[in-house]
Amino acid sequence: MAATPEATPSTETALALAFAEGDRAVLASFGIGEGDGARAWRLNVMAHRLSLVHGFDRLLAWPSLRGVNRYEHQERAAFRVLREMRGRAILADEVGLGKTIEAGLILKELSIRGLVRRALVLAPPALTGQWREEMDQKFRLPFDVLRSSRDWVEKPLLIASLDTAKRVPHRETAQASLWDLVIVDEAHRLKNRASLNWRFVAGLRKKYMLLLTAIPVQNNLDELFALVSLLKPGQLHTYDTFLERYVASSDRRVPARVTELRGRLRDIMVRSRRGVAFTLPARRVHSLAVTLSPAERALYDGVTQFVRDAYASPRGRLPLTARLTLIVLQREIGSSSFAAAQTLAKMSESAAFIPEERERLAALREQALAARDSVKADHLRRFLESTEEKVLVFTQYVRTLERLMRGLEDLGFTVAAYHGALSQSAKDEAVRRFRDGSRIFLSTEAGGEGRNLQFARTIVNYDLPWNPLRIEQRIGRVHRLGQEREVHVVNIWARDTVEEFLIELLDRKIHMFELVVGELDLILGNLDERRTFEEILMDIWTLGQAEDRRVALERLGDALIAAKSRYEGVKVRNDDLFGPLAEEATA
Repeated sequence: MAATPEATPSTETALALAFAEGDRAVLASFGIGEGDGARAWRLNVMAHRLSLVHGFDRLLAWPSLRGVNRYEHQERAAFRVLREMRGRAILADEVGLGKTIEAGLILKELSIRGLVRRALVLAPPALTGQWREEMDQKFRLPFDVLRSSRDWVEKPLLIASLDTAKRVPHRETAQASLWDLVIVDEAHRLKNRASLNWRFVAGLRKKYMLLLTAIPVQNNLDELFALVSLLKPGQLHTYDTFLERYVASSDRRVPARVTELRGRLRDIMVRSRRGVAFTLPARRVHSLAVTLSPAERALYDGVTQFVRDAYASPRGRLPLTARLTLIVLQREIGSSSFAAAQTLAKMSESAAFIPEERERLAALREQALAARDSVKADHLRRFLESTEEKVLVFTQYVRTLERLMRGLEDLGFTVAAYHGALSQSAKDEAVRRFRDGSRIFLSTEAGGEGRNLQFARTIVNYDLPWNPLRIEQRIGRVHRLGQEREVHVVNIWARDTVEEFLIELLDRKIHMFELVVGELDLILGNLDERRTFEEILMDIWTLGQAEDRRVALERLGDALIAAKSRYEGVKVRNDDLFGPLAEEATA
């Protein structure tokens, strides 16, 4: 820019402004011409300042982040994606190294620079809440979780499950929208180019895209081609050429021209492996098996028998909502009579059930309201009295939480309560109280998602969600990067209940509580793509004969063992192929 005095009709001397040729394109983007005087000059200064950081020579996001530890491998990943890959990459770190943080860091950096205003995160249903909390608490990015089809237009920062987004009425609106950045968590779900998942993501209009997966290849190398084609079509040539050059003719799981293939992947994939500095502390699991009191047993068995009878009725007699309510009721009675009482009351007045069923429901409701015993609560109290540690106690239901809170406070315990219905300020206050004074953090599933709670190391599962990923999420609140002490997980469960089924399957069969947080989803993904784990469990639990349930449970256990074995094989194959691309994560 050059400036020279110039006479004007006024009595003042003005500056004649002229701009360097290279600045004019920047000015034009602001709608400014050279005749616009001082305003144009100020914007020109801004243009020069922006040009100084345009090359991503440093990350501008760090000062604005909250509670994010600065790890070299995550910063390195962000630099590579921004500098070398133009914001389109596969983040393929090993499980537990913080791919979510890497994605958030890249998103925040692009947002600060004005390159991203509209962003979409596609995640498994069980992880949408965790993504929202992580982005809000750590990156100050106010994402919304998809609630209606209007959100695609009205919400600039949106999180949705892929299963919901790909279906009517959402699909067309999502694909018609313009997205600056699309992030896909657990991106190995896009492994099949013929699937609705892949076609939906391919049809999104996006500038930048991040695919997060620890295992880009599960079955064969076609899956690698599918992922890379979403990001950079042609990077692996055409499909036929890809097969000819990079896939062994005898086995599609075996790569050919491996060095050349890795060279092409280096342009589009970032992978870090766990170094010695990132070995998490040990995790100890304690099992507290309880026997229900006679009154609790009668109520539990009464509810279970009703659920089995109603669930076994001809499909179509009960609407889908009523069948789903049966599942909720069975889960609630495993938590507490207080959690189940309200659902029993609503069901006893529902036209979905015949008069005889409504009478049974009303009687069960009276039993629930009259219940006073809680063997699980007694065991929780005794455990809390046996330790001086800060303890996170998780339950699925607010009514159970409220009952436990009253009982524990009456006994003199200091308790901070956290659940989804609290305001943001109340949630912040609950975490502060737990950190600074309260010994017990009593929480529902929403508790602490995205927050740093590693100052505690003991978790109690007062009840067990049927979705194992939610159990894993609970553990991940404290057993994650940044934890320096041994972690203790206490499971309280009642004999002869669904929870015993869960312990048998998850603990004794696949040793779930020993897995790194993030591995369980990769195992369950090998189980049954047509039904969720919860649906499989409910189908077994509602079988009429005990022997049928035993046989089906054993069959499911064998399937889980096989799924874990397949995952371990997949992990080895991915390490063999992508290992030379990986850099060690160091603290």
